[in-house]
Amino acid sequence: IRTLIEEKDGAAAEVHHVEIDRAKLHYHEKTDEVYYVIEGSGTMVLDDEEIELHEGVVVYVPRGVKHKAVGKLTVLTVCIPRGVLNDIHELE
Repeated sequence: IRTLIEEKDGAAAEVHHVEIDRAKLHYHEKTDEVYYVIEGSGTMVLDDEEIELHEGVVVYVPRGVKHKAVGKLTVLTVCIPRGVLNDIHELE
């Protein structure tokens, strides 16, 4: 994960530029995420639902929802509040 913006001054959110290839199912207890697909295609698993991913798709992932992206993708993730890297709970 390469962090583009991670404010240390109490900012409400952080943004990450992420290359995804075979992500593991996980959830965040305290963090909501918004994924914006820059490049690639695949699917996003959200609990028991699957969403098709391709360039330009935006997916909102509320805290507590088990999720993973399947496929080779480049995405921007907006994480609200900041601190997602300390809030990853892997399930596989």
